[in-house]
Amino acid sequence: MTETFQFNLTASDGKARRGAVSMPRGTIRTPAFMPVGTVGTVKAMYLDQVKELGADIILGNTYHLMLRPGPERVARLGGLHDLIRWQGPILTDSGGFQVMSLSGLRKLDEQGVTFKSHVDGALHHMSPERSIEIQGMLDSDIQMQLDECIRLPAEPREIERAMEMSLRWAERCKTAFGNQPGKAMFGIVQGGDNPALRIKSAQALAGLDLKGYAVGGLAVGEPQAVMLDMLDTTCPELPFEKPRYLMGVGTPDDILKSVARGIDMFDCVMPTRSGRHGLAFTRRGRVNLRNARHAEDMRPLDEQSTCPAARDYSRAYLHHLVRANESLGGMLLTWNNLSYYQDLMAGIRKAIEEGRYADFMAETQEEWARGDLAPV
Repeated sequence: MTETFQFNLTASDGKARRGAVSMPRGTIRTPAFMPVGTVGTVKAMYLDQVKELGADIILGNTYHLMLRPGPERVARLGGLHDLIRWQGPILTDSGGFQVMSLSGLRKLDEQGVTFKSHVDGALHHMSPERSIEIQGMLDSDIQMQLDECIRLPAEPREIERAMEMSLRWAERCKTAFGNQPGKAMFGIVQGGDNPALRIKSAQALAGLDLKGYAVGGLAVGEPQAVMLDMLDTTCPELPFEKPRYLMGVGTPDDILKSVARGIDMFDCVMPTRSGRHGLAFTRRGRVNLRNARHAEDMRPLDEQSTCPAARDYSRAYLHHLVRANESLGGMLLTWNNLSYYQDLMAGIRKAIEEGRYADFMAETQEEWARGDLAPV
């Protein structure tokens, strides 16, 4: 541990990077997957389980936590770490994406965004300064600038307007964040699917000399190939010695291909949301436990897994739980999914250290292609 924020790269293989982010509350081994704890809970999981699976950091969301229980209350209760019993690092998203995707009404201008709560319809205003203030009250370790995230496809002029606004907000967030020893504020590259705008955004943010940089505004409707093209364009423009975070991504295949392009950190609701809807991620690909073919299948999801949910419970039982809408089904499949994601990240880190990342990618994709019908 350290009293400052530090990022150290220890190995590379092509553009894939192995490193560690060191902070007062712990070390984040990279490439890292951050389970999403949107409202202070990784859904269907105990945080002790999340830690045991290998997660070094979790994510919380400013938009949701400002609505309930409220940042002032969280601060009075000692901060988010004490409230939820997670003593490792926490990253908080700024709330920009949720304002776009959840609020039924929003009005955006240079000063910030006014939006209607999806919880009770109340109006709220969030400026860049207020976003940083809220994240400070939550006492998160990595705080994100407020940005404007738009869905793709979008008109070029709209993409450019949002990107330029996000750059101006980044400067205001940096000023509001100030100097907080041991903590970090990350900027967010925007620019949609326009390579020139992505480059302009990345270069301008690099000039702010922030502790880290995120790539935002992807996985919002565009094909994977477009996302990867934008990473090919963006990553070379970001400071080599700073961590790179791809926001809201993604599938295991997205992660493999993004690591190969130089991404260090990921978050996504996919493993938890999929688990609650009956979908398991395994080394043999995705398994939909709702399918009738699992009704009398006594095989486990993966007898070689170290996760009890994957190793010790039959597909027949998991199928029954899912079809009966029993909460235990979602709990077990979420446990399995987060275990798979963390095992994948551990495999990625080891492969980069050994200089065999391309082989690891090919072997992993080959196993997915074999499918779950083959004996495990």
